[in-house]
Amino acid sequence: MVGYHVLERMSWLDAFHQAALLLSGVGSATEITSPGGKLFDGIYALFCGVILLAATGLMFAPVLHRLLHRFHIEDAGDR
Repeated sequence: MVGYHVLERMSWLDAFHQAALLLSGVGSATEITSPGGKLFDGIYALFCGVILLAATGLMFAPVLHRLLHRFHIEDAGDR
C-alpha cells in the first residue's frame, strides 16, 4: 500500500484496493502511469506470485510425503 500511495499518489483507500486486487489475482484496478509505479507494480506482482507458490508448496509437502510413504515409494539412492 505504501508503494502505491507514494509512487502513484493514490489515496490510502485506493492503494488498499489496488493491493487487494493484485493479491487476489484479479489484476489492476486503476491504470499505473508513472515509471516508478509500473516498476513497483511488476515487482510486487512477481513477489506475491513467488510467495503464493512457496506457501502452496509448504502446505502440500506433508501430503505428498505421506502419499510417498503410503505407496512405499523410495528414493533411488536407498537400494
